[in-house]
Amino acid sequence: MENTAGRRQTELAGFLRAMRARIRPEEVGLPAGARRRTPGLRRQEVAQLAAVSVEWYIRLEQGRVGTPGVAVLDGVARALRLSPPEREHLHLIARGEAPVVAHVPAAVGASLRVLLDGMPLVPAYVIDFRLDVLARNAAAAALLGEEFGTGSADNIARLMFLEPALRESQLDWTRIARETVGNLRANHARHPDDRRLRAVVDELCAGSREFAAWWDDRTVEERAHGSKRVRHPQGGELSLCYDVLATREGSGQCLVAVTPADEATERTLRELMVARARGLGEAGVRPIAVA
Repeated sequence: MENTAGRRQTELAGFLRAMRARIRPEEVGLPAGARRRTPGLRRQEVAQLAAVSVEWYIRLEQGRVGTPGVAVLDGVARALRLSPPEREHLHLIARGEAPVVAHVPAAVGASLRVLLDGMPLVPAYVIDFRLDVLARNAAAAALLGEEFGTGSADNIARLMFLEPALRESQLDWTRIARETVGNLRANHARHPDDRRLRAVVDELCAGSREFAAWWDDRTVEERAHGSKRVRHPQGGELSLCYDVLATREGSGQCLVAVTPADEATERTLRELMVARARGLGEAGVRPIAVA
Protein backbone atom coordinates (compact mmCIF):
# COMPACT_ATOMS: atom_id res chain seq x y z
CA MET A 1 0.00 0.00 0.00
CA GLU A 2 1.31 3.43 -0.93
CA ASN A 3 2.37 5.45 2.12
CA THR A 4 1.52 9.10 2.81
CA ALA A 5 4.76 10.43 1.33
CA GLY A 6 4.23 8.36 -1.78
CA ARG A 7 0.66 9.61 -2.20
CA ARG A 8 1.78 13.21 -1.83
CA GLN A 9 4.55 12.65 -4.38
CA THR A 10 2.07 11.17 -6.85
CA GLU A 11 -0.38 14.01 -6.26
CA LEU A 12 2.35 16.64 -6.65
CA ALA A 13 3.53 15.23 -9.97
CA GLY A 14 0.02 14.97 -11.35
CA PHE A 15 -0.98 18.41 -10.08
CA LEU A 16 2.03 20.19 -11.59
CA ARG A 17 1.60 18.43 -14.93
CA ALA A 18 -2.09 19.36 -15.03
CA MET A 19 -1.43 22.98 -14.11
CA ARG A 20 1.24 23.53 -16.78
CA ALA A 21 -0.82 21.68 -19.39
CA ARG A 22 -3.65 24.21 -19.14
CA ILE A 23 -1.46 27.26 -19.92
CA ARG A 24 -0.59 28.28 -23.48
CA PRO A 25 2.90 29.79 -23.95
CA GLU A 26 1.52 33.00 -25.42
CA GLU A 27 -0.57 33.54 -22.26
CA VAL A 28 2.62 34.04 -20.26
CA GLY A 29 4.58 35.97 -22.87
CA LEU A 30 6.46 33.03 -24.39
CA PRO A 31 6.58 32.24 -28.12
CA ALA A 32 4.45 29.30 -29.18
CA GLY A 33 7.38 27.88 -31.16
CA ALA A 34 7.27 24.70 -33.18
CA ARG A 35 4.54 22.09 -32.99
CA ARG A 36 4.27 20.63 -29.48
CA ARG A 37 3.66 17.02 -28.68
CA THR A 38 1.72 17.92 -25.56
CA PRO A 39 -0.44 20.95 -24.67
CA GLY A 40 0.66 23.67 -22.32
CA LEU A 41 4.05 24.67 -21.02
CA ARG A 42 7.18 22.58 -21.08
CA ARG A 43 9.09 21.94 -17.85
CA GLN A 44 11.91 24.25 -18.92
CA GLU A 45 9.43 27.06 -19.55
CA VAL A 46 7.92 26.73 -16.09
CA ALA A 47 11.43 26.74 -14.65
CA GLN A 48 12.26 29.88 -16.61
CA LEU A 49 9.13 31.69 -15.41
CA ALA A 50 9.69 30.58 -11.80
CA ALA A 51 13.41 31.53 -11.89
CA VAL A 52 14.61 28.05 -10.93
CA SER A 53 16.81 25.58 -12.72
CA VAL A 54 15.27 23.07 -15.10
CA GLU A 55 16.91 20.23 -13.15
CA TRP A 56 15.37 21.44 -9.88
CA TYR A 57 11.92 21.76 -11.38
CA ILE A 58 12.11 18.26 -12.86
CA ARG A 59 13.07 16.91 -9.44
CA LEU A 60 10.16 18.86 -7.92
CA GLU A 61 7.69 17.16 -10.26
CA GLN A 62 9.27 13.86 -9.33
CA GLY A 63 9.09 14.60 -5.61
CA ARG A 64 12.88 14.44 -5.18
CA VAL A 65 13.70 17.86 -3.70
CA GLY A 66 13.00 17.18 -0.03
CA THR A 67 10.95 20.02 1.46
CA PRO A 68 10.98 23.00 -0.92
CA GLY A 69 11.04 26.51 0.45
CA VAL A 70 7.98 28.74 0.63
CA ALA A 71 9.42 31.43 -1.65
CA VAL A 72 10.40 29.03 -4.41
CA LEU A 73 7.01 27.32 -4.31
CA ASP A 74 5.34 30.70 -4.58
CA GLY A 75 7.51 31.35 -7.64
CA VAL A 76 6.18 28.14 -9.20
CA ALA A 77 2.63 29.14 -8.22
CA ARG A 78 3.02 32.50 -9.96
CA ALA A 79 4.52 30.85 -13.04
CA LEU A 80 1.57 28.47 -13.26
CA ARG A 81 -0.94 31.23 -12.49
CA LEU A 82 -2.41 29.32 -9.58
CA SER A 83 -5.46 30.64 -7.77
CA PRO A 84 -5.26 31.08 -3.95
CA PRO A 85 -6.85 27.64 -3.31
CA GLU A 86 -4.49 26.05 -5.87
CA ARG A 87 -1.49 27.76 -4.26
CA GLU A 88 -2.53 26.37 -0.87
CA HIS A 89 -2.93 22.91 -2.39
CA LEU A 90 0.56 23.11 -3.90
CA HIS A 91 2.08 23.97 -0.52
CA LEU A 92 0.14 21.20 1.22
CA ILE A 93 1.27 18.46 -1.16
CA ALA A 94 4.83 19.76 -1.58
CA ARG A 95 5.56 20.90 1.99
CA GLY A 96 2.87 19.28 4.10
CA GLU A 97 1.66 22.63 5.43
CA ALA A 98 -0.49 25.51 4.23
CA PRO A 99 1.16 28.82 3.32
CA VAL A 100 0.44 32.09 5.08
CA VAL A 101 -2.69 33.61 3.58
CA ALA A 102 -2.22 37.14 2.31
CA HIS A 103 -4.50 39.66 3.97
CA VAL A 104 -7.00 41.25 1.58
CA PRO A 105 -8.46 44.38 3.23
CA ALA A 106 -12.21 44.56 2.72
CA ALA A 107 -15.16 46.40 4.16
CA VAL A 108 -18.00 44.41 5.66
CA GLY A 109 -20.00 43.34 2.63
CA ALA A 110 -23.64 44.24 2.05
CA SER A 111 -24.70 40.59 2.13
CA LEU A 112 -23.03 40.13 5.52
CA ARG A 113 -24.85 43.18 6.86
CA VAL A 114 -28.13 41.70 5.62
CA LEU A 115 -27.23 38.47 7.42
CA LEU A 116 -26.61 40.37 10.65
CA ASP A 117 -29.86 42.28 10.29
CA GLY A 118 -31.68 39.01 9.61
CA MET A 119 -30.66 37.64 13.01
CA PRO A 120 -32.90 39.80 15.25
CA LEU A 121 -32.83 37.35 18.17
CA VAL A 122 -29.13 36.48 17.97
CA PRO A 123 -26.54 39.01 19.14
CA ALA A 124 -23.90 39.02 16.41
CA TYR A 125 -21.02 41.16 15.26
CA VAL A 126 -18.14 41.11 12.80
CA ILE A 127 -14.50 41.43 13.86
CA ASP A 128 -11.22 41.35 11.97
CA PHE A 129 -7.95 39.65 12.88
CA ARG A 130 -7.03 42.62 15.09
CA LEU A 131 -10.28 41.99 17.03
CA ASP A 132 -11.59 45.37 15.89
CA VAL A 133 -15.40 45.45 15.77
CA LEU A 134 -16.50 46.27 12.21
CA ALA A 135 -20.28 45.90 12.51
CA ARG A 136 -22.90 44.66 14.95
CA ASN A 137 -26.62 44.09 14.95
CA ALA A 138 -29.32 45.45 17.23
CA ALA A 139 -29.35 42.34 19.39
CA ALA A 140 -25.63 42.78 20.09
CA ALA A 141 -26.29 46.35 21.20
CA ALA A 142 -29.03 45.12 23.54
CA LEU A 143 -26.63 42.62 25.11
CA LEU A 144 -23.33 44.49 25.00
CA GLY A 145 -24.40 48.13 25.17
CA GLU A 146 -25.01 50.96 22.72
CA GLU A 147 -21.35 51.97 22.70
CA PHE A 148 -20.14 48.52 21.69
CA GLY A 149 -17.98 48.91 18.59
CA THR A 150 -17.27 52.64 19.03
CA GLY A 151 -14.66 54.74 20.82
CA SER A 152 -12.77 52.79 23.46
CA ALA A 153 -15.18 49.89 22.87
CA ASP A 154 -14.05 49.36 19.27
CA ASN A 155 -11.77 46.39 19.98
CA ILE A 156 -12.61 43.15 21.80
CA ALA A 157 -9.18 42.81 23.42
CA ARG A 158 -9.14 46.42 24.61
CA LEU A 159 -12.57 45.94 26.14
CA MET A 160 -11.48 42.75 27.83
CA PHE A 161 -8.36 44.17 29.46
CA LEU A 162 -8.82 47.94 29.76
CA GLU A 163 -12.53 48.43 30.55
CA PRO A 164 -13.17 47.66 34.26
CA ALA A 165 -16.96 47.45 33.82
CA LEU A 166 -16.71 44.77 31.16
CA ARG A 167 -14.11 42.86 33.16
CA GLU A 168 -16.43 42.79 36.16
CA SER A 169 -19.29 41.56 34.00
CA GLN A 170 -17.29 38.57 32.73
CA LEU A 171 -17.74 35.84 35.35
CA ASP A 172 -15.23 33.64 33.49
CA TRP A 173 -12.87 36.54 32.81
CA THR A 174 -9.54 34.73 33.26
CA ARG A 175 -10.37 31.95 30.81
CA ILE A 176 -11.91 34.24 28.19
CA ALA A 177 -9.09 36.79 28.55
CA ARG A 178 -6.42 34.15 28.05
CA GLU A 179 -8.28 32.94 24.95
CA THR A 180 -8.23 36.51 23.67
CA VAL A 181 -4.46 36.75 24.11
CA GLY A 182 -3.97 33.40 22.41
CA ASN A 183 -6.13 34.53 19.51
CA LEU A 184 -4.10 37.70 19.04
CA ARG A 185 -0.86 35.69 19.23
CA ALA A 186 -2.04 33.36 16.47
CA ASN A 187 -3.16 36.30 14.33
CA HIS A 188 0.13 38.11 14.91
CA ALA A 189 1.98 35.14 13.42
CA ARG A 190 -0.21 35.40 10.30
CA HIS A 191 0.14 39.18 10.04
CA PRO A 192 3.51 40.05 11.64
CA ASP A 193 3.86 43.36 9.78
CA ASP A 194 0.40 44.77 10.46
CA ARG A 195 0.87 48.11 12.22
CA ARG A 196 -2.62 48.29 13.67
CA LEU A 197 -2.30 44.86 15.26
CA ARG A 198 1.12 45.77 16.64
CA ALA A 199 -0.32 48.98 18.10
CA VAL A 200 -3.13 47.07 19.83
CA VAL A 201 -0.65 44.61 21.34
CA ASP A 202 1.68 47.39 22.49
CA GLU A 203 -1.19 49.31 24.09
CA LEU A 204 -2.39 46.23 25.95
CA CYS A 205 1.11 45.24 27.10
CA ALA A 206 1.54 48.74 28.53
CA GLY A 207 -1.94 48.93 30.06
CA SER A 208 -2.46 45.46 31.51
CA ARG A 209 -0.05 43.38 33.57
CA GLU A 210 -2.08 40.25 32.88
CA PHE A 211 -1.99 40.80 29.12
CA ALA A 212 1.77 41.47 29.18
CA ALA A 213 2.44 38.30 31.19
CA TRP A 214 0.26 36.10 28.98
CA TRP A 215 1.66 37.64 25.81
CA ASP A 216 5.18 36.81 27.00
CA ASP A 217 4.30 33.18 27.77
CA ARG A 218 3.56 32.68 24.04
CA THR A 219 0.06 31.31 24.60
CA VAL A 220 -1.59 30.39 21.28
CA GLU A 221 -5.25 29.47 21.28
CA GLU A 222 -8.02 29.61 18.73
CA ARG A 223 -11.55 28.65 19.68
CA ALA A 224 -14.38 28.49 17.18
CA HIS A 225 -16.95 27.66 19.88
CA GLY A 226 -17.23 28.11 23.61
CA SER A 227 -19.37 29.20 26.53
CA LYS A 228 -19.20 31.90 29.16
CA ARG A 229 -21.19 33.50 31.96
CA VAL A 230 -21.80 37.24 32.14
CA ARG A 231 -23.54 39.54 34.58
CA HIS A 232 -25.72 42.02 32.70
CA PRO A 233 -26.66 45.26 34.53
CA GLN A 234 -30.36 44.79 33.71
CA GLY A 235 -30.63 41.09 32.90
CA GLY A 236 -28.57 39.61 35.72
CA GLU A 237 -26.48 36.47 35.24
CA LEU A 238 -26.60 35.00 31.72
CA SER A 239 -25.20 31.74 30.40
CA LEU A 240 -24.09 32.17 26.80
CA CYS A 241 -22.50 30.23 23.97
CA TYR A 242 -20.46 31.81 21.21
CA ASP A 243 -19.52 30.63 17.73
CA VAL A 244 -16.84 32.24 15.56
CA LEU A 245 -17.42 31.83 11.83
CA ALA A 246 -14.93 32.87 9.14
CA THR A 247 -16.40 35.13 6.48
CA ARG A 248 -14.70 36.51 3.37
CA GLU A 249 -11.62 34.66 2.19
CA GLY A 250 -8.42 36.57 2.89
CA SER A 251 -10.13 39.46 4.68
CA GLY A 252 -9.42 38.15 8.18
CA GLN A 253 -13.04 38.85 9.14
CA CYS A 254 -15.14 36.62 11.38
CA LEU A 255 -18.76 36.68 12.40
CA VAL A 256 -19.31 36.07 16.11
CA ALA A 257 -22.76 34.83 17.09
CA VAL A 258 -23.85 34.72 20.75
CA THR A 259 -26.65 32.34 21.71
CA PRO A 260 -28.36 31.49 25.02
CA ALA A 261 -27.16 28.36 26.80
CA ASP A 262 -30.39 27.84 28.74
CA GLU A 263 -34.07 28.81 28.68
CA ALA A 264 -33.72 31.47 31.38
CA THR A 265 -31.04 33.27 29.41
CA GLU A 266 -33.10 33.02 26.24
CA ARG A 267 -36.04 34.71 27.96
CA THR A 268 -33.81 37.43 29.35
CA LEU A 269 -32.21 38.12 25.98
CA ARG A 270 -35.63 38.54 24.40
CA GLU A 271 -36.66 40.95 27.16
CA LEU A 272 -33.50 43.01 26.69
CA MET A 273 -34.09 43.24 22.93
CA VAL A 274 -37.72 44.26 23.37
CA ALA A 275 -36.76 46.90 25.94
CA ARG A 276 -34.10 48.34 23.63
CA ALA A 277 -36.46 48.43 20.64
CA ARG A 278 -39.11 50.24 22.67
CA GLY A 279 -36.64 52.69 24.10
CA LEU A 280 -34.77 53.60 20.94
CA GLY A 281 -36.99 52.60 18.05
CA GLU A 282 -33.80 51.40 16.37
CA ALA A 283 -33.24 48.18 14.47
CA GLY A 284 -30.72 46.83 12.05
CA VAL A 285 -27.00 46.78 11.69
CA ARG A 286 -24.73 49.46 13.08
CA PRO A 287 -21.70 49.86 10.78
CA ILE A 288 -18.47 50.71 12.53
CA ALA A 289 -15.84 52.79 10.71
CA VAL A 290 -12.37 51.54 11.61
CA ALA A 291 -9.23 53.33 10.48
